[in-house]
Amino acid sequence: MTSKADMNTQKTRERLFSALSFGSAIVIIGVVFVLAQPNNLWDSIMSFFNNLTFRSLPYNIISLPAPANPGAHAVLYTAAFQFSIGIGVLQVVLLALRLILGSSIDKTAETLGNIVYWFGAAYVVTVFLSGSPNITQYFMFWAGILVMAGLSLVARGLVLLAKRM
Repeated sequence: MTSKADMNTQKTRERLFSALSFGSAIVIIGVVFVLAQPNNLWDSIMSFFNNLTFRSLPYNIISLPAPANPGAHAVLYTAAFQFSIGIGVLQVVLLALRLILGSSIDKTAETLGNIVYWFGAAYVVTVFLSGSPNITQYFMFWAGILVMAGLSLVARGLVLLAKRM
């Protein structure tokens, strides 16, 4: 049985992890903006959203929002890659801390799932958005992001399943 003091220690530890995660994410965003100079990332973000239109998926099944010219946003795609790598590295550090400090298996599994997602997202950006992507590659990128979300849930589930065995 877990004592009240142990529960308070766990809550305090999780608050510290939350503060570390949030603060580090803000730092990563700042670093990505600095690395994007002199290309002005903010202008690239605004250009991307101003360039959105509804585009048909291959075979005209459905129309979804997409840039009129997906290849014109290389600065934004590079920033997305850098952000994904940064958050992935942060998650590795958090996982190490969780293992050292004895966090709950649920939080450890969540962090492992996050690692799979963020490094997978970086990979998907590299595969589908590097160079000058066309509309098909742009939509394949989003399909890849969905695959990474699913793989992250599978990784989390495998850790939780291993705990129960």
